[in-house]
Amino acid sequence: MALSIWEILAVFAAGVGAGTINTIVGSGTLITFPVLLATGLPPVTATVSNALGLIPGSISGAIGYRQELAGQRRRILKLSVGALTGGLTGATLLLALPSTAFETIVPVLVALALVLVILQPRISRAVQRRRDRTGTPARPDGGPLLFTGLTLASVYGGYFTAAQGIIYLSLMGMLLDDTMQRLNAVKNVLAAVVNSVAALFFLFVADFDWTAVVLIAVGSAIGGQIGAKVGRRLSPRLLRALIVVVGTAAIVQLLLR
Repeated sequence: MALSIWEILAVFAAGVGAGTINTIVGSGTLITFPVLLATGLPPVTATVSNALGLIPGSISGAIGYRQELAGQRRRILKLSVGALTGGLTGATLLLALPSTAFETIVPVLVALALVLVILQPRISRAVQRRRDRTGTPARPDGGPLLFTGLTLASVYGGYFTAAQGIIYLSLMGMLLDDTMQRLNAVKNVLAAVVNSVAALFFLFVADFDWTAVVLIAVGSAIGGQIGAKVGRRLSPRLLRALIVVVGTAAIVQLLLR
């Protein structure tokens, strides 16, 4: 599909914005997806092109957070298995189900995730008090509950990806005893896994637009580095506030679509 110069600039700028916001919080798809639709791409083609284009941004963001990834190898490897399985399942569902299949449940999921993000400090303190009473140590990988939750979130991520990062952060913040910045680093790796496995699947079975893919890929790679520089400087409270603001905007946009 031939794009005008203004459409090229718009898609590239959307890629930069998506890469930046995905690295810090998530929901970058809510920037790129409407722009791709505005250029005339069909919804499924836009979704596939977007998934392919955002891979470099996810990888770039993960590299930008490499200091926070130190000491988390075992946790990441275990959770990545769920992300890979869920991402492939979601990508399959995208081609098997109607494009509106997730529209009703997604705003509810994001709203629930935001409530968990807001309550996360209180939940963490309550969980820690319970551990102190029972003498049960915190599980560094979050246990079966986190693995299952992240796998299900990855199914959604392979299907559409919008606000996927917010759901990841809410689940990890509730079930892992670690800082928001380190959890954000894990979130970026898991998002890269989901985007990559979904995109590899799409390469063989779905239609996509190479021009849109390249523009978003270059833009999101740049945005990933910007997001890492900005996000790593945010305090936990400010990062949590930004998650809530972006998540609320995501809910509004999803409801208005």
